[in-house]
Amino acid sequence: MSPKLVEVGRHLNIEILTLSEIENIQGEEGNFQVSVHQKARYIDPDKCTGCGDCARVCPVSLPDEFNGRLSSRAATYIAYPQGVPLAYTIDKLDRAPCMSACPAHINVQGYVAMIKQGNYKEAIEIIMKDMPLPGILGRVCVRFCEAHCRRAEVDEPVSIKELKRFAADQVDIRSLPVPEITPRQERVAVIGSGPSGLAAAYFLALDGYKSTIFEALNLAGGMLAYGIPEFRLPRDVLNTEIENIKRFGVEIKTNSPIGKGKTIDDLIIKEGYKAVYIATGAHKGMKLNIPGEEEYNTFCQCAPWLREVNLGNIKEIKGKVIILGGGNAAIDAARVSVRLGADEVHIVYRRSKNEMPADPFEIEEALAEGIKLDVLVTPRAVIGENGTLTGIACLKNRLGEPDRSGRRRPLPIQGSGFTIPADHVIAAIGQTPDTSFAAHCSDITFSEHDLLTVNPYTLETKKKGVFAGGDVVTGPKTVIEAMAHGKQAAAAIAAYLQGEEIPSFIEPDLKDNSYNPIDPHEPTITRAPVPTLPVTERINNFKESNLSMDEETAQREAARCLDCGVCCECFQCVEACKADAIDHTMTDKWLDIDVGSVILAPGYETFEPSKYTQYRYGKSQNVITAIEFERILSASGPFEGHLIRPSDKKEPKKIAWIQCVGSRNIHVGDKGYCSSVCCMYAIKEAIIAKEHSSNNLDCAIFYMDIRAYGKDFERYYNRSVEEGVRFIRSRIPTVEEIPGTEDLEVTYTDESGKVIDEQFDLIVLSVGMEISKETTALANRLGVQITPESFVASTSFSPVHTSKPGIFVSGCFHSPKDIPSSVTDASAAAAQAGAILSDSRFTLTKEKVLPEEIDVTGQRPRIGVFICRCGINIAGVVDVPAVVDYAKTLPFVEHVDENLFSCSQDTQENITRAIKEHKLNRVVVASCTPQTHEPLFQETVRNAGINKYLFEMANIRNQCSWVHSNVPEDATEKAKDLVRMSVHKVAMLAPLEERELEVNQAALVIGGGIAGMAAARNLSDQGYRTYLIEKSDRLGGNALNLFKTWKGEDIQENLKGLINDIQSDTNIETFLKAEITHVDGFVGNFTTTISIDGKEEKELTHGVTIIATGASELKPDEYLYGKDPRVLTSLDLDRLFIE
Repeated sequence: MSPKLVEVGRHLNIEILTLSEIENIQGEEGNFQVSVHQKARYIDPDKCTGCGDCARVCPVSLPDEFNGRLSSRAATYIAYPQGVPLAYTIDKLDRAPCMSACPAHINVQGYVAMIKQGNYKEAIEIIMKDMPLPGILGRVCVRFCEAHCRRAEVDEPVSIKELKRFAADQVDIRSLPVPEITPRQERVAVIGSGPSGLAAAYFLALDGYKSTIFEALNLAGGMLAYGIPEFRLPRDVLNTEIENIKRFGVEIKTNSPIGKGKTIDDLIIKEGYKAVYIATGAHKGMKLNIPGEEEYNTFCQCAPWLREVNLGNIKEIKGKVIILGGGNAAIDAARVSVRLGADEVHIVYRRSKNEMPADPFEIEEALAEGIKLDVLVTPRAVIGENGTLTGIACLKNRLGEPDRSGRRRPLPIQGSGFTIPADHVIAAIGQTPDTSFAAHCSDITFSEHDLLTVNPYTLETKKKGVFAGGDVVTGPKTVIEAMAHGKQAAAAIAAYLQGEEIPSFIEPDLKDNSYNPIDPHEPTITRAPVPTLPVTERINNFKESNLSMDEETAQREAARCLDCGVCCECFQCVEACKADAIDHTMTDKWLDIDVGSVILAPGYETFEPSKYTQYRYGKSQNVITAIEFERILSASGPFEGHLIRPSDKKEPKKIAWIQCVGSRNIHVGDKGYCSSVCCMYAIKEAIIAKEHSSNNLDCAIFYMDIRAYGKDFERYYNRSVEEGVRFIRSRIPTVEEIPGTEDLEVTYTDESGKVIDEQFDLIVLSVGMEISKETTALANRLGVQITPESFVASTSFSPVHTSKPGIFVSGCFHSPKDIPSSVTDASAAAAQAGAILSDSRFTLTKEKVLPEEIDVTGQRPRIGVFICRCGINIAGVVDVPAVVDYAKTLPFVEHVDENLFSCSQDTQENITRAIKEHKLNRVVVASCTPQTHEPLFQETVRNAGINKYLFEMANIRNQCSWVHSNVPEDATEKAKDLVRMSVHKVAMLAPLEERELEVNQAALVIGGGIAGMAAARNLSDQGYRTYLIEKSDRLGGNALNLFKTWKGEDIQENLKGLINDIQSDTNIETFLKAEITHVDGFVGNFTTTISIDGKEEKELTHGVTIIATGASELKPDEYLYGKDPRVLTSLDLDRLFIE
């Protein structure tokens, strides 16, 4: 296979379009327009060297489809070492839903993948590309990402927020290098140092703009500093991350309010700022509009009250405290009250606990700290005596229909009034902006709720050059949403300052996206709990209550990620690629190609056996498919050719094959047809497994009937019986796993009717072929008719023709078949396609120009030796490094190299490079058989300028590792001998000159049956003079005795049409009653002498010969044949139908 791949890959007149799908074909035979969708590779194949450095650093681990999902691969991968082109590909789907759900679109999958690998610095760098405050967000983010985590479809969402916090705790953010930034002249003013202002200034700085933040209060941070209690957000974390932003060139001016003193116009006109971003937040409390809320000094608004606490102005609170509201601010106020010494704290909320907008985890933490939750309660008035607050008058509620928020509307219950005693009441029902920053600036407008009005798509205000975002625009939301506005505003301001169109910030649609499918057998793994300080250690102080995961827990939790987008865009591959071949900005291409004919060869996929639940595929590791078993046996497979079972990597002693899984069954999967290859591949696998096993391996094949119908197939079946393979005619109803052993038990009935229970170490399901849904859809798009089983509909006399002229089919899309039949199909389809294109032959082809040969006259031999490991086909037995070292000692050897697969494309390039670098004039390759591989290597050395006959091969696979597989020492010594012999021989070789000879452009076809006539007609259609000879007195062969095909096609009618075509074709000369008497000549120039009717002799000159002489019917001596007219052969019976 590998030489054929390389040959196709470097053929001048074959253009390979990988990662491509046909979307449509228009036109007609001879003139088609093909629309092709080529997916982005994200790696430039012209630059990629196939070194694999990108795959080694990729953190994404996926099941390796090529190895039957028995091993893993990275998102950056090459399917197999001999792949063409030998260029890596990045498997990339839509960005993970966690990233899309995040308002700031932080690359969650990327940093989680880095944490999984222990690369914490890289994790923080990924976060910092999208947001500058990882430690803060790791503590206070509300986890929009987790709400869309697809891990919830398996068990629970990944603990993304806690992973971010863990990574931030591992890295001193100030130690990260500041990227090189090209400074710009324009300056930008940012009003407000809260999360939105900080984010805007950070991203402006990354874009080269000098930004100054104006903060009204004496500390930077906005609500981060004044609204979030220290037990949730430690001040050292906040201050460190704000200081880090300053390293990027951001200036923060505290005690610098904008409004009454210095105005927005002053910033623009007097101080020269070219743009302004308003991010003043929403710091004013929202009134309840109930009686008594302004009469008592112990009734407070939450935001101002928390600000005073964080400034240190409120150090204690006594008595009973009531918090009104159900959001995060309410929870914060309640938990702060506990820490300030409150005797009793209640949260009063008008809906149920399930409707509370606060973080569920924070709610549970509050309840654990002794805070009471009074739900379905609406405050009606604040009450007191003599100026002292004494309680809240309330009504009980019931829940009605959902309102615009999606939560059920609270409806008061008449007559349910009651009073809750209280000493303090803190209202946490919402916040509004302080609009004083807009003093003397009439261009800035507000909504009725004092929210600043902006263009929602660009964040522009009505004043030119002034933008706004965060809570001042949206009302009180979350830290991450405010920061997202800051990030968007920075992009908008940069576009504005550069005179570009301001981008529209439209949120991505999370519906119908393409994600990595979730394995139905993905094991459930418990989500890592958030570690917390014990309640007794935290309620009397402001120590951080939530702790960081330990490293082992964090990496285990990160490993729960399903890699929804496949590639996580961590860009570690970009750093690792020395060839600069990776380009994550590549996009898909849509190509229009003009062609004259089309061949459909999309292949098949194997039946998915998990539909047969009784066989436990996907549940028991030791139940595998035949394809998976092939990869186990392969030297380049997941176990390097060692026969071991997946569960415990032990060598099996008993293996069972269950036949017809997904074939010949109309009840499960509707695959009523035979898949043609399963019987023989099961026999082959059993024989090879016995060869691989160090034990006397017991192989049993459970079958309905063995279909060994091909050439030598019956002989191979008999060989398997002789070698001890057991054939048991029985249909297996179930497979059971034996508890505690992972062994498997089958129950079956033998041919005598006896019920038998038998245990096996490994069970192989012989799965059938089926056409994929994608291939079926392709056929429908092209207008090609298919059968109910989704194979191409064709006739028996034109098997490679589809229903659409000019479009042909080959391989298993036509019908289930093995490799030789597929190759025959391919040749037939190519011949038919070539006939259509014959008039245009050579009009578009390129001619290969070879370099001038190196003149070795008078030169001493300079030999390069290339020794192949062939996966472990050779290296599993032969000590390849020892052979390499030995080859280096041989005379005239200038260079020795060891290759994983010498027949792969990268090795051909390595050989070419070595020839040039070491000035080699002769080459030896020690690998496998010259019969299949010698032409490949000869072409390689000729392309490098060496005469192709200054090359020699040593067959150290067949003649060493295979023959002497049980004696590695002898195999190694023999390999050394063969290499030495080849080196000595090639040293004495002289270059040979090849001559070009004219090729006779006529063809001879021997046999006038259907095969011969079909071949002759196609040759004629391609423009070649054709001689057709038939020894009988008429054309038709055995088909003359056949009535109808199994499809009901009239054979005689079709045969008559074919004979008429032959006889009327002036390009075909037919000779009946003709036999060959003599053949002379060589390839391209034959002379064949024929006798006609035993008398006249005629010489025919031709370049090629096709032998299609057919076969004769066996005339048996048994069963009274020839003695009783009632005993007939099948041909006799068919002939009677005709007569």
